[in-house]
Amino acid sequence: MNRRQAFTVVFFSLLLFLLYQLALVFQPFLFPMLWAALLVHATYPLHGRLTRLVGGRDTLSAAILTIGTLAIVVAPLIVTGVLLVRETRAAEQEIRAWIVSGGLERLPQQVSAIPVVGEWLRTLLSIEGLREISMEQTLMAGAAFLSQFFVDQMGGLLKNTLLLVTDFFIMLLVLFFLYKEGRDWIATLYELVPLDESHKQKIAERLDQTVRAVIKGMLVTALVQGLLAGAAYGALGVPFPIVLTALTVILAPIPVGGTALVWGPVVVYLFWNGFSVKALIMLGWGLGVVSTVDQVLRPWLIGREVPIPVLFLVFSVLGGLVLYGPIGLFVGPVLVSLFMTALQIYREEYHAVVLPAGAPPAAPPRA
Repeated sequence: MNRRQAFTVVFFSLLLFLLYQLALVFQPFLFPMLWAALLVHATYPLHGRLTRLVGGRDTLSAAILTIGTLAIVVAPLIVTGVLLVRETRAAEQEIRAWIVSGGLERLPQQVSAIPVVGEWLRTLLSIEGLREISMEQTLMAGAAFLSQFFVDQMGGLLKNTLLLVTDFFIMLLVLFFLYKEGRDWIATLYELVPLDESHKQKIAERLDQTVRAVIKGMLVTALVQGLLAGAAYGALGVPFPIVLTALTVILAPIPVGGTALVWGPVVVYLFWNGFSVKALIMLGWGLGVVSTVDQVLRPWLIGREVPIPVLFLVFSVLGGLVLYGPIGLFVGPVLVSLFMTALQIYREEYHAVVLPAGAPPAAPPRA
């Protein structure tokens, strides 16, 4: 080994060690930084327009957008959290009133009105073993637990004020500096990547397209599904429509189940209370409109910009959600898209068969 080779080994070993240590240092702040990066990527075109409006002062533009983005994101979360706590308290009281008024005694008769499975459920509720169970206490305990769960979650956020403020401060810093200097950072990183210019450009374009498409597809589809389902909740007189609409929007990005985890129990609730017509309307609206929007709108919004197979898209969303939490809904499809781009580069550069000049193409093998 000559001196040049020894220097290369030592240098890259040291570089890998430093990168590993930096990864450990930044790991506690990874998720706030990723959320900030997504927000900046989605709103960066506004930065250019606002910079021109304020006379080219990009620092002022970055500060305005940072404060504005935080206000837009944080304010709805606080309002939704307060409404969730208030309405879950009211839901607990209504469940208790329903039990006291004899709702459990009427339950078998009401359950029998449910199509297909009504008689089976009525038979199940009539089993002697189930009668020995104190269903009143069970339902009351469940209602109290659900109500207390939301209160505890909000209380936990308030108790962990230091952690919450730290995360928001980190996001604030990352937002500001990405608006102000993000383009220079990306340009430097782009220059350091040891790939051909065509390959770097292809990867950068695919990354940009995928992030924009996934953000647009997820958010637009979730909001549309939530609004459609919320309109049905309000029109049919379902209790606590704000909570149900918020839950529908939150669960909408989940590929399997999704909004059905919310409007499905609503259908059962309407049947149990004797509103068979409303239940059938909610069932038809949920299956024919709300769930159909998810199957059509999200793949169309994402697929028209990024050619990801539907099966890979579903698995990437599910796997990303399990591995990374909520932000995995975006990270999963991005990783799949970049992997497909890498495969395309490999096929173009290393898998292509170069034929001699004038040689005819090889005949396909016979079956």
